[in-house]
Amino acid sequence: MEPIAKVIALKTELDNLRPLNKEQEAIIMQKFRLDWNYNSNNLEGNSLTYGETKALLLHGITAQGKPLKDHFEITGHDEAIKWVEDLVKGDHPLSENFIRELHTLLLKSPYEVKAVTPDGQPTTRRIAVGQYKTAPNHVRTKTGEIFRFATPEETPAKMHDLIEWYRHKSEEPAVNPVLLAAEFHYRFIRIHPFDDGNGRTARILMNFILMKFNYPPVIIKTEDKDNYFFALQQADAGTIEPFINYIATNLVRSLEIMIAGAKGESIEEPDDIDKEIALLEQRLKTNGKKLEIARTKEVLLELFDDSITRLWNKFLQACGKFDRFYLKSTPFLSVNGLEEERFPPNEVITGATRILIDGSIHGLVANYSYEKFNSENFTPFDYSSQIRIELDLSKGYTVSVPNGKSFNKLYTDQLSDSEIDELIKIISRDHKDYIEQRMMENIDGDAQ
Repeated sequence: MEPIAKVIALKTELDNLRPLNKEQEAIIMQKFRLDWNYNSNNLEGNSLTYGETKALLLHGITAQGKPLKDHFEITGHDEAIKWVEDLVKGDHPLSENFIRELHTLLLKSPYEVKAVTPDGQPTTRRIAVGQYKTAPNHVRTKTGEIFRFATPEETPAKMHDLIEWYRHKSEEPAVNPVLLAAEFHYRFIRIHPFDDGNGRTARILMNFILMKFNYPPVIIKTEDKDNYFFALQQADAGTIEPFINYIATNLVRSLEIMIAGAKGESIEEPDDIDKEIALLEQRLKTNGKKLEIARTKEVLLELFDDSITRLWNKFLQACGKFDRFYLKSTPFLSVNGLEEERFPPNEVITGATRILIDGSIHGLVANYSYEKFNSENFTPFDYSSQIRIELDLSKGYTVSVPNGKSFNKLYTDQLSDSEIDELIKIISRDHKDYIEQRMMENIDGDAQ
């Protein structure tokens, strides 16, 4: 295993540089902790960017428009990491109680999540913290097959066996900490002992084991998640070596960063400057009122390439779910409300609409028109979904839906994902409600 051999060589080099002075170590560990918090949570769907994560943890700045739950996930994860860092300095054993305490710190308090019953019905499920699962948490794979973890009844015994396996392996004279930590991570994931938070807990426990043996933590980067999950899937198929090599390869990167820091060299990675710029932007958002920017071609193109494109793509996806109910549907984006400047989806995506955007444009309308409701039991009717983008001459822009919900933004601010999602949910719900209303009218008419 070449990556493991490289890990051993780098660990020897790092040990020769020890002890690190306290300032060096604090700088290195802060970088690891910030990267760890951002990436481990983002892997599981947390919406905070790296800059927003850093602003929250270092300056207490919350991200506008982002869910409160996402902030709690970051702060809970950070508390769990700091707790583990303190325990590593002593001789704290890895036990079931330790794992349950870690899970409690990580998730903070119980919460509700959307779920599906065994017969496919939507429901909600309460997520307990610090307690093993009480309901199955199997997952459906891309092929439609069910991948099964331990059942709730099996979980306590399997967790007991896992701790016993770890205790026995860790006390072996020739123990390899990399193999031990990687295999523990995989065995824990195969049990999936909690209702939620298993991935984050597994990565913290893996790093707890590595740090007990004086290794730095492994950071699984969110942009590399496909390789991470593929390595886990290979282990599921009975071949764990690729997963061990994957963990070792990422440990090499952490060792190189720590060695550079120990030598007084820069520990910045290629994407660190992008993260710093993102942090700067986040801090500026909370530092008083922004200057108003005029409606120029450059400003509008940036708005189109970011907010409008994201809004349009989600608009198409949501409205397309109603196509099956109508004989014909026509999506298009209109510029300035003009009939001759209507663009179908392919021309919006390829940029044909973009050519018309200049400083004189004053509005865009996302339209999705449906013709003739497709049911023999109904009098045919049409429907249209719309989102309007009005571009003020100087102050900013407004995005609105017909029922009156709107967001007023400066040109310096893009639409957040949560704002887009809220608009999309409104137009989808309005369309569903309209169909149900026509159904009731039809039933009432038949009854008369």
